[in-house]
Amino acid sequence: MKRNSPRSTNRPPAGSSAVVLGLDPGTLVTGYGVVARTDAGMTLVAYGTIQNERGRPMPLRLQRIHDELTGLIEKYHPDEFAIESSFYGKNAQSALKLGYARGVALLAAVDRHLPTTEYSPREVKKAVVGNGNASKEQVRFMVRSLLAMDASRLPLDSSDALAIAICHLHRAATRGARHRSWSSFVAAHPERIVP
Repeated sequence: MKRNSPRSTNRPPAGSSAVVLGLDPGTLVTGYGVVARTDAGMTLVAYGTIQNERGRPMPLRLQRIHDELTGLIEKYHPDEFAIESSFYGKNAQSALKLGYARGVALLAAVDRHLPTTEYSPREVKKAVVGNGNASKEQVRFMVRSLLAMDASRLPLDSSDALAIAICHLHRAATRGARHRSWSSFVAAHPERIVP
């Protein structure tokens, strides 16, 4: 059995305003990434993969994903959980297996009372790269750039999970700015007020 391959850079920084656990689910390889928002911007906390062997029975794969994810939640204490939403493919069997992985991941987050948000692959790519049709390699490049990571090998499953966490932090900041009161909008944008 392959072990979880974590890459932890540090604990969530003191003074973090939000710590997000992003997840790219799969029954063979599930990528995860933990990103914190600080006053200085975004900080990489940890990333890695939860791996299963191809011949392992599905119930045991799902148990491993749930248990490993629960351990990550207990270790990094994220404030929120972001996961890639389902997309429809040509292979119904693959979509069903992906649904299993997503289900146990969502259960682990809900068990720990984490607010959970789902993002489509296209939405994540648009938020991180600026192009909803970006390749996985382009996403990885931008994740490295945004998180000031060195050129060490970053698995695509992990870079996708980090991108999901980054997307969530971007969307949360935008939502917060959009839903303020009129008085806070006027204070933030005095140039938009017409006398």
